[in-house]
Amino acid sequence: MNIQLSERIGEIVNTKVVVGGYLNATDFITDIVLRTNEFDNIKLNRLKKEVNKGLDEINNGELVEFDLNDILKEEAVI
Repeated sequence: MNIQLSERIGEIVNTKVVVGGYLNATDFITDIVLRTNEFDNIKLNRLKKEVNKGLDEINNGELVEFDLNDILKEEAVI
């Protein structure tokens, strides 16, 4: 795969290679992609955890009724 970077981004990549101890731009970009993927997985796992928490609360009868329109109106005031 080939990608084209703007001059500014290319300069940043080259600096990171030199300063960051990467062997080359490919290693740096690979690291970024892997870290981004890991971060996305962390966010997804957190979201799943919160959804499961909410489902557990529903199953335990811990419900709070609300009107979405009321919440939207409150948000508009802020």
